Amino acid sequence: MSNKRVTTQQKKLVATRAKGCCEYCKSQERFAMQAFAAEHIIPRSQAGETSLDNLALSCQGCNNHKYNKIQGSDPVSGEIVLLFNPRQQLWDENFTWNHDFTLVIGLTPTGRATVETLQLNREGVVNLRRVLYSIGEHPPSD
Repeated sequence: MSNKRVTTQQKKLVATRAKGCCEYCKSQERFAMQAFAAEHIIPRSQAGETSLDNLALSCQGCNNHKYNKIQGSDPVSGEIVLLFNPRQQLWDENFTWNHDFTLVIGLTPTGRATVETLQLNREGVVNLRRVLYSIGEHPPSD
């Protein structure tokens, strides 16, 4: 309920709830080179609270690209739409994988805008997905 920083306990709860995966690009924390963050879905700069219902586990890449954004442009319609909210929406209703599980495909305006805005198919994460898929470690199980 406060606008304070995320506590260690909150970060642990968020990571457990997300099963150790970025709630946007589905990268797995156990294979990450940088620490994941419990990020504010609605940023503190936009009156977002530091509460479990406003926190999502995010890899560094997604967190950096999201920054303080809550909206993005749907590349199909050009409309400005809200970005994916893991506390209010289901990943599988907004995204899917391509045939070899290397690319996240947006299924809805929100999904497409999130893929573009957060750059969910960054070169490094696509390469990691390819390697992990080849050894049976990707996609992460739900």
